[in-house]
Amino acid sequence: MMPQEPLALKESIRQRALDLGFCTAGFAAAEPLPDAMARYRQMLADGRHGEMAYLETGLEARQNPAILLPEIRSVISVALPWPAPAVPGAISGYALLPDYHRVISKLLGELLDFIRLECSEAVNGRVSVDSSPVLEKAWAEAAGIGRTGKNTLLIAPGYGSRIFLGELLLDLDLEPDAPLDWNPCGTCTACLDACPSGALTAPGKLDARRCISYLTIELKRDFTEAEATATDGLLYGCDRCLDACPNNITAGATAYPGFTLKEDLVNLTAAGILALTGSSFRKLFAGTPAMRLGLKRLKRNARAAIVKTNKP
Repeated sequence: MMPQEPLALKESIRQRALDLGFCTAGFAAAEPLPDAMARYRQMLADGRHGEMAYLETGLEARQNPAILLPEIRSVISVALPWPAPAVPGAISGYALLPDYHRVISKLLGELLDFIRLECSEAVNGRVSVDSSPVLEKAWAEAAGIGRTGKNTLLIAPGYGSRIFLGELLLDLDLEPDAPLDWNPCGTCTACLDACPSGALTAPGKLDARRCISYLTIELKRDFTEAEATATDGLLYGCDRCLDACPNNITAGATAYPGFTLKEDLVNLTAAGILALTGSSFRKLFAGTPAMRLGLKRLKRNARAAIVKTNKP
């Protein structure tokens, strides 16, 4: 195969990413992101990460991605759109779908295979989803695929924030794209107004300790009484800021076709969760992101939801 010119190669990679099902793909130079790193360190200093101690690790890799991939030159950032449930429920919409970590890892692996076939020289790459110490929203902004909104989520034009992000780190020089000159929020504060627990303390500033998604997914211990009340009857995660965002309301309906809704989870109730056994939990949640929560914590969430329901 004849090697392609750099710009032609870049656009071939972008087109292949779109063909795989990503709604957008962009390219950034693997250079330091000092502003993003400063914001990250400030979040840790403020304690806004709550008890997610893992966020305190990997700081060197977040600051210097060459620790993850020696001789790194470029970062490809991609977004995969996921569908909103027909009716908002007590389980976050993304948890009703196949685990996005596996889906994106597979697709980015295929993209890396394509790049290697297109290049005459050996290419080293590393796939990253959000379990790696990578500043993924900052890379997505640098690669021009979206901007971070007041809800602290990346918003992609035409697709809103119902997207999963992934990155492909490469030791290949590819011309970077320009960041978007776009403000997705303007004067809108719908997400802040919709947050039932006040976790969005200011535009673009999230205190995880108040966030229902953090409480019901990341927090490993039992709830305090205040934390149980703050979960607002939800069982796993919270989509309130997503549901309220005008960028999501007007977003195109196209979602990755591999995201088939798991119907058995759509109407699952707190009482139904309390009746689950270990084996029935594994069968019901197999292949979804909620498997990592475990039955013990899911039942903790259900008990808090029942107390909320029974309060006058």
